Amino acid sequence: MADINVRKVRTTDIELKDRLVAINRVTKVTKGGRTFSFSAIVVVGDENGIVGYGLGKANEVTAAIAKGVEDAKKNLVKIPIYKGTIPHAQTSKFGGSEIFMKPASHGTGVKAGGAMRFVLESVGITDVLAKSKGSSNPHNVVKATMKALVELRDASSVAQLRGIEVSKVFNG
Repeated sequence: MADINVRKVRTTDIELKDRLVAINRVTKVTKGGRTFSFSAIVVVGDENGIVGYGLGKANEVTAAIAKGVEDAKKNLVKIPIYKGTIPHAQTSKFGGSEIFMKPASHGTGVKAGGAMRFVLESVGITDVLAKSKGSSNPHNVVKATMKALVELRDASSVAQLRGIEVSKVFNG
């Protein structure tokens, strides 16, 4: 996410809600037998345009989730939301996962599955049509979704980038 458009956010006065996307038991074979540990991917957001994801690894499930939440709080970004949906259609790819999102009219709901739904709900998007293609690996789906959300631009940022008024963005 080292992009010019990434808008980092401070967590001082934001009420964040965390969602556990996936938990995975990992086994390490040693001379003394098998050692089990846990890996958790967590998404946090304020449901008002701020979201982040994190990965936690520990010997216990609760510790892994806590580490994931702390990691997610360090990687928060601001996402433009327009009337409860995204400003424009967006595709993104990370690893073997490819996702497609497009804006939906009010009342449609979040039409997305699995890991993508957790991210979109944490951002605060209430109406969107989304499709995940390729790998359904939760790690890659979350990263592809976050990449797509970070690349979204609203009309005011496009106008500022082009050096024109907001009304001219739509009229050409």
